[in-house]
Amino acid sequence: MSAVLEVRNLVKEYPGLTAVAGISFSVDEGSCFGMLGPNGAGKTTAMEIMEGIRSASSGEILYRGKPIGADFRNEAGMQFQSTALQDHLTVRESLQLFRGFYKHGADLDELIETCSLEQLLNRDNRKLSGGQRQRLLLAIALVNDPKILFLDEPTTGLDPQARRNFWDLIEKIKQRRTTVLLTTHYMDEAYILCDTIAIMDHGKFIAHGSPESLLKEHFSDVIIELPREDFRVPPASLPWTIHEKIDSVEISVASVSEALAKLLELGVGIDRIRIRPRNLEDLFLELTGTELRA
Repeated sequence: MSAVLEVRNLVKEYPGLTAVAGISFSVDEGSCFGMLGPNGAGKTTAMEIMEGIRSASSGEILYRGKPIGADFRNEAGMQFQSTALQDHLTVRESLQLFRGFYKHGADLDELIETCSLEQLLNRDNRKLSGGQRQRLLLAIALVNDPKILFLDEPTTGLDPQARRNFWDLIEKIKQRRTTVLLTTHYMDEAYILCDTIAIMDHGKFIAHGSPESLLKEHFSDVIIELPREDFRVPPASLPWTIHEKIDSVEISVASVSEALAKLLELGVGIDRIRIRPRNLEDLFLELTGTELRA
């Protein structure tokens, strides 16, 4: 596949702060690239530079092999973390307003169907729920029928049902060979939607690859979870890494069968045991730590 977007040694500096510290990557056509990271990692700053909203201190961004120019602006769609919609306009009027900014673009009827807005066309923007508003904002980002789509934490604040509905919309968009760049704090979202992810911290990429390859690279174990009340042996007496939580205990083991045999030998009840593979949340916490970020 050919690279639609190339980022080369991108740097953004402020007085006393380096927000983006020399990241480089490329995004293939029709794929979804996700940037993960704690608050303040530099994700949104990097995204805004790629979108052409913010200037870089140094580095280069190429769209289809050329510096960002008119072609990029006509072919890019963007959904920001926070977008203000005009009060007193309906969903239909908002779509017509933004569609009028482009000579060429998407068919509005098709876009309305894609984003499941048929029942909302006459509703005032102010009366939309969180999920409905995000579907409208996605439709607005798609009015120019973009070849590349930027989504900056698009499902923050949505309930689980609205998030999953939004994921379905993104999958439909990917099927059209639209290239997607996504920032998110949701590990399950990144795993489901992204072909490639980069975990970012302190302005740098600290991991970069497909979700599956990164998990395979960093982990060779599985996790056994037990309710804390069922785990009645001293953790120090066991040959595994054990993480104690408020209501449960997580045990990192290489062999499930050997671990279960040992637990039974020690009289630990396993009726409520849960076995899971490592996931992106485990990787994220291992690489960035558990300290709360501002």
